[in-house]
Amino acid sequence: MRVLIEGTGGAAGWPEPGCRCASCLCQVMDGSLRKRSTIVVDGVVRLGAGGAGTGGAGDEELPGGYLVRRLADARDPGRTGGWDVTTPDGGRLLYPAGPGAMAQPAEGARRYDIVFLDLLGDPAQLGLLRARGLVTADTITMVAFADHRVPSEPELWRRCGFWRAEVPRDGDTVTTNRSEEKGDRAETTRRLPWRVLVLGGARSGKSERAELRLAGEPDVIYVATGPAASGGDGGPADAGWAARVAAHRARRPAWWQTAETTDLAGMLAAARGAEGTPGALLIDGIGTWLAAVLDECGGWDGSAGPAARVAARIAGLVAAWRQTQAYVVAVSDEAGLGVVPATPAGRLFRDELGRLNQVLAAESEETELVVAGRIFPLV
Repeated sequence: MRVLIEGTGGAAGWPEPGCRCASCLCQVMDGSLRKRSTIVVDGVVRLGAGGAGTGGAGDEELPGGYLVRRLADARDPGRTGGWDVTTPDGGRLLYPAGPGAMAQPAEGARRYDIVFLDLLGDPAQLGLLRARGLVTADTITMVAFADHRVPSEPELWRRCGFWRAEVPRDGDTVTTNRSEEKGDRAETTRRLPWRVLVLGGARSGKSERAELRLAGEPDVIYVATGPAASGGDGGPADAGWAARVAAHRARRPAWWQTAETTDLAGMLAAARGAEGTPGALLIDGIGTWLAAVLDECGGWDGSAGPAARVAARIAGLVAAWRQTQAYVVAVSDEAGLGVVPATPAGRLFRDELGRLNQVLAAESEETELVVAGRIFPLV
């Protein structure tokens, strides 16, 4: 199968004509131009935001043995979500109907050779396809409909890097025989383990960033270290906290598992990465874990006995973090940006968390700081 990628941008390209948003203006200043997403398969089948260039709204068999199937949208079955193309030699390709579309392959479908996805609309669709075995390490996975839903071209490449998806350019050619390809595209592979620490202040967007990083993974356990939405006796907890917990749950893909625990060392040790279960851990967060450990150890007054127990728990977490075989993304509060706490307990928490953040950052392949939703890699 040979696919000519005529365009890679949104329904109106990127930058969008007449749009004054920061993303489009950055594209103009950088001289980057992406035409509206369109591909041509073997010179026979054209697909893009305008529809399938075959003239049919449903399944259609073309001369030469090409079969184009219309797929429903996973969120609205009455809409077209994309197209499934089978070539005469049995090759399979998936392409979305447009920005926001999420094609839903039939149950029992076999693996795709090439997939294009609107990853800026919902990157978790890639994780679901991987969980179903429809996208594997042998599948060529590419982003389509790149547009001003992402702040900049560099951020598009950064996100696709941790989703293990490729970023094509207008005019590229992709084939199932990789040696024949033309165009300057990056290979996006990730080695394991890969430890990422995401730091930020309150309401900075750090949790959303961590979830975005893992959206393309097929097997994720969300490790919640804070109190659950209900109190310990089964009654209601603080209403504000319960609302935050509910918002976090609603954002996460439905097939992710959740573990509410403070045994982070045990979770990190049990994870087996690519060869076992779970494939990835999202820990949210280190600050609530430390507060729970101080509670469990009676360590808020800083006295010698409890302090030793807290230090042992922290040492156990650090040792497990160093040796884990999983892909782990952990969220933590940046403790050094606020005022000096007025109470001894507050100062103890700030100091312990600050030291723990430093150690985990030193033992992580990547660390980034989130401020007002903007990302600062820390090196």
